[in-house]
Amino acid sequence: MPYWAGRAATTNNIRLFVRDHGWRSAADEVVDEEGQQPRSGAAREIGSILLNVLNATNVVVLTGTGASFAAVNPPGRPTPAGMSDVWAFVRETAGPANFDAVVARFGEARVDNNIEKLLTLCKLYLELNAAPVDDAEHQAMLAFVDTAEAAILARVDFVDRQTDLEAHGALVRKVGRRGVRKPRAKLFTTNYDLCFEEVARRARFTLIDGFSHTLDQTYDRTNFSVDHVRRDLGRDTPDYLQNVLQFYKLHGSIDWRRVDGEILRTRADVGSPVLIYPRSSKYQESFDAPYLDLLSAFQAALREPDTAVLISGFGFNDDHISSPIMSAVESNMSLRLVVCDPVFLSEGDLEAEAFEIGATPPTNRFLLGFKRMVDSGDARIHLMNGRFQDLTAALPDLVGETDREHHVQRIRSIRDAAEMIA
Repeated sequence: MPYWAGRAATTNNIRLFVRDHGWRSAADEVVDEEGQQPRSGAAREIGSILLNVLNATNVVVLTGTGASFAAVNPPGRPTPAGMSDVWAFVRETAGPANFDAVVARFGEARVDNNIEKLLTLCKLYLELNAAPVDDAEHQAMLAFVDTAEAAILARVDFVDRQTDLEAHGALVRKVGRRGVRKPRAKLFTTNYDLCFEEVARRARFTLIDGFSHTLDQTYDRTNFSVDHVRRDLGRDTPDYLQNVLQFYKLHGSIDWRRVDGEILRTRADVGSPVLIYPRSSKYQESFDAPYLDLLSAFQAALREPDTAVLISGFGFNDDHISSPIMSAVESNMSLRLVVCDPVFLSEGDLEAEAFEIGATPPTNRFLLGFKRMVDSGDARIHLMNGRFQDLTAALPDLVGETDREHHVQRIRSIRDAAEMIA
């Protein structure tokens, strides 16, 4: 049975990389038969690191595909999709024979069941082999790309009211409850899905995401500078509302559509989707609107003084996002970086249940760079091996539930009781 399958989210699943020791367990060492004095685990240090993150003047959170795997749907409902799942779904949607014929066209190139590599090759083919409108092969390739992109959009649309989003909710609550006297926390994600939007709706949190509050919600970069306040009669100053975060979807969203030159938030099948599909050209595409606004906001956030960056579920495979992070680490001396991901250790290493596991060099050049900086004594960087849901379980609660959150829970329980009676 795979190591992570069915494992409940807990701080004890996390291992902290400790200089000159390796990956230390969060839990205390188990006493052996000889009664040797056990060593203390890293749980307290992990808690201290995460507490310092939440107490920083500026908090930046970045999540990637790994965060979506924390979402759980009832049996029979779509599951969060990894690259292999997307590959299989596109093959099924396009038809196995048609799909295999496209793959065979690039036989000498190693596609390795990677949909990003396949779409990259398809786009290169279309760009390098310009053909007249009546060219059958060219039109077939165009049709395949359209089918593949539509299939990807459909496959990542798995969130509904029944989806268990406990980990996403924990992150939004714990980060969003920071004191209103500090700048709003900034939550960035490369995911297209609606996990964070759904938990914000359930918990009545507000996401400032660049869209207006008009009937047709329309994107405008100036909306990111808008905040939410309560202005009561008799008060000289506005009262900033609690439970508000700034939210940036770096690669677009399944509910963003470009209609007549404007970007609308809608689930209607109008216009064209606004998202960066998995292919090598996403670096160039990130310089188009609205992605340039979002990426610029990310880069600006990394340059702010006393900034803590918390990253989970992001594999550092997107250079247009990874490079600014590395640049900020090199230039911003007040930056603190915490990376939590299960990529650092293999399941075979973890199954040994050793108190400390030897350090294996990461294969990703950015993660390798961070590890070397920790090895050299850079106290600003902390690496943790663990899942997104383990990290959110380990995050401390700075503030308890607000009166509004208690009220929402009471109203929800009344509605649930009424539905059961009906």
